[in-house]
Amino acid sequence: MKRAVAPRVGPHQPRKRFGQHFLTDPAIIDAIVRAIGPRPGDAMIEIGPGLAALTQPLVERLGHLTVIELDRDLAARLRQHPQLTVVESDVLRVDFRRLSVQGLASAVPGARLRIVGNLPYNISSPILFHLLPVADVVQDQHFMLQKEVIDRMVAAPATAGYGRLSVMLQWRYEMEDVLFVPPESFEPPPRVDSAVVRMVPYHVPPRVDVPTLESLVQAAFSQRRKLLRHTLGRWLEARGYAGDFDLQRRAEEVAVSEYLCLAQAVEAAPPPESQGLRLP
Repeated sequence: MKRAVAPRVGPHQPRKRFGQHFLTDPAIIDAIVRAIGPRPGDAMIEIGPGLAALTQPLVERLGHLTVIELDRDLAARLRQHPQLTVVESDVLRVDFRRLSVQGLASAVPGARLRIVGNLPYNISSPILFHLLPVADVVQDQHFMLQKEVIDRMVAAPATAGYGRLSVMLQWRYEMEDVLFVPPESFEPPPRVDSAVVRMVPYHVPPRVDVPTLESLVQAAFSQRRKLLRHTLGRWLEARGYAGDFDLQRRAEEVAVSEYLCLAQAVEAAPPPESQGLRLP
């Protein structure tokens, strides 16, 4: 494949309001590309390409790449690259399902999306939740994030990191922390450690009403140190649920599968009646 040539541009001053930290370590860049494993014909989208450190080796292997960039100066630079389709937008406003239906240049028709990027750390969780509803059209996701966030994403029950983010992502994705990235790999260096996570949507996820699950989990973790009867118990009582669920635990002691079963049971329960749930 012909090597893609990036246009020559002047220096760009990182902008704090966009949370810009540009990846500069060649060894880390190579390790990320190998973890992603891009192939010609992949329907790949990169979020926040910045100065194209990751974009360049990706497009060399893909032939064409769609990128989403909010910074208008960087977007203008990226448009000079003939093998890039540039979407100048806040990623939280991008309709990924529409992009999937439209198809991406050079992608195999009907291919599911492969999404990658060095996500702005200040809005990383909102981006992850923005992508959750379109997981059915996604093949995989590889994101650079603050390591502390990834630790929470992959955390097991009964650990300090296990929480709302863990449950709301683990029910839908198989996730793996694949690479540690130190601060000195960026310019300017962030004040935190980073890592790369691989997220692969389950082909046949559990059937669950997501708003119900989200509300349930939010109630459960609203006061982590209290027993569930003080938090989730009240939430269940308000919905007239009288089923069997152990509320004498804390939220972090409940497995993802239990939260899913409870959400399914609540959704299937009859409308609230005059009598409420008896709390232990």
